[in-house]
Amino acid sequence: MYVADSRTTPAPADPGTRPGGRGRALPHTKVATALRAVPRTVFVLGTVSLITDISSEMVTAVLPLYLVATLGLSPLGFGLLDGVYNGVSALVRLAGGHLADRGGRHKAAAAAGYGLSALCKPALLLVHSVPLISVVLAADRTGKGLRTAPRDAMISLASTPQTQGRSFGVHRAMDTAGALLGPVAAFAILRVTAGGYDAVFTVSFCVAVTGVLVLLLFVPGRTPTAGTSAPAARVSLAAAVGLLRRAELRRLTLCALLLGLATVSDSFLYLLLQRRLDLAQEWFPLLPIATAGSFLLLAVPLGQAADRWGRWRIFLAGHVGLLVAYGLVLAPVHAQVLPVVAVVLVLHGAFYAATDGVLMAAAAGVTPPELRSSGLALVQTGQAGARFACSVLFGAAWTAWGERTALSAAAVALAACAGVCALLQPLRTTTEVAATEAGPTDASAAAAPPTTDSADSAPTTEAAE
Repeated sequence: MYVADSRTTPAPADPGTRPGGRGRALPHTKVATALRAVPRTVFVLGTVSLITDISSEMVTAVLPLYLVATLGLSPLGFGLLDGVYNGVSALVRLAGGHLADRGGRHKAAAAAGYGLSALCKPALLLVHSVPLISVVLAADRTGKGLRTAPRDAMISLASTPQTQGRSFGVHRAMDTAGALLGPVAAFAILRVTAGGYDAVFTVSFCVAVTGVLVLLLFVPGRTPTAGTSAPAARVSLAAAVGLLRRAELRRLTLCALLLGLATVSDSFLYLLLQRRLDLAQEWFPLLPIATAGSFLLLAVPLGQAADRWGRWRIFLAGHVGLLVAYGLVLAPVHAQVLPVVAVVLVLHGAFYAATDGVLMAAAAGVTPPELRSSGLALVQTGQAGARFACSVLFGAAWTAWGERTALSAAAVALAACAGVCALLQPLRTTTEVAATEAGPTDASAAAAPPTTDSADSAPTTEAAE
C-alpha cells in the first residue's frame, strides 16, 4: 500500500521536492536536512562558544587600539604582545589535550579553560602597564589552550566520519556569530560610556561567566566513546607524541606549522586597514565585523564542501584567498578604497571558514578516538606556535622596514609555504576516501585510522569527484 500511495501522492512523502522536479530537494530542505545530521552536543558547544566569543571579541576588538593609541606601544612591542596573546596557548594545548583524554574528562578540561579566561576579564580593570597586561593576556590564552582541544574532541567524537566538516562548520558558524556581536557590543559601549575601556572589560566578564554556566549545565559530562575506545594504558604523553609517527597526521601538523608562519595576525591586518582609511578610533572595533560575517555565512557550506571534495583541498584554497587579500592591501590606494577594504575583509572571513574547522575535521579523521584530544592539540600547537613567531617577526619587520615591505614579505612567504604544502600533503587522504565511501553500518570503522605501522606508509590520492 505504501508503495502504491507514494506513486500517486508524492508531495506528502517528500514535501521538500519541487513540483515536477523529479525528486530534487528544495534548497531550504537541503539545509534543514544537513542541520538535522548535526548532534545536539555540537549545538550546545556552539552556544557556549557563541557566548564566550562575544566576551572575548569585545576585548580583542579594542585591545590593539588601546595598546597602540592609549599606551603608546610600538609595532614591535605590539607584535611581541600579540604573539603572547595568540601563541602562549600553544604551551598548554598538549597538556589540556592529555588531561582531557585521561578518563574522557573533556568537559572538565574545557570548563577549566573557559573559567580561567573568564577570570582574566576583570583583571584587565586592575592593570595598566604593559608587563602586567602581558601576564593577564598570557593567563587568558592559557585558558584558551586548555579548552580548545577538549572542546573540538567532543565535537568530533559526537559526529560521524562523513559529517566531521559539517559539524565543525556549524560550531564555527555559531562561534563566529559571537565574534560578530562582540565588536558591535564594544562599539556601542565605547559610544555611550565615559570610561569606555573599563566598561568593555566589565561587560565582557559578565558575558564570559554566562558561557561557563551553559557549559556546566547542558554539555554531557562524559564523551560516550571515551571510556570504551581503548584501554587506559594507551592514554599517555608518550602515546600522544607518538601520534606523529602516523604519516598523515605528521604531514598535516607540518603543513599547519608552515602556513602559520606566514599568516599575519588579525590585529595587524586591521591596523593596516585603519591606517589606510584613516578611520576614527571609535570605528576600529567594527573592522572585524565583515570578517566575522563572511566567516558566519561560509563556515557551514565550506565545511560540507570539505566533506565532499576533500578537506585539504578546501584548506589550501582558503590560504590562496588570504594571499589575494594581502595583494589587495598592497595595491596602490585608489579613490574608491572602501570596496577594496570590504573585499579584503570578506576574503579574510572566507579564509577562516575554509581553514579553522576544516583543519580540525582533517586532523580528527587521522586520530584514534581514545587520543582524539591529544591529536588535535598536536596540530593546534604547531599552528599556534608558528603564528606566535609570525607576530613577532612581522612586528619587527614593520618596525625596521615599514608596513608595506613587511606585508610584501609575508605574502611571498605565504605563497612559498602554500606551494610546499601542496606537494607534501595529498589533496585527498586515504582516511577521507574511506569515510566518504563508508555506509551507515561501517561509519565507525572508517573513523579510526589503522593502528599498525601501515599508517606510516604514503597515503594515496584520489581524483576529484
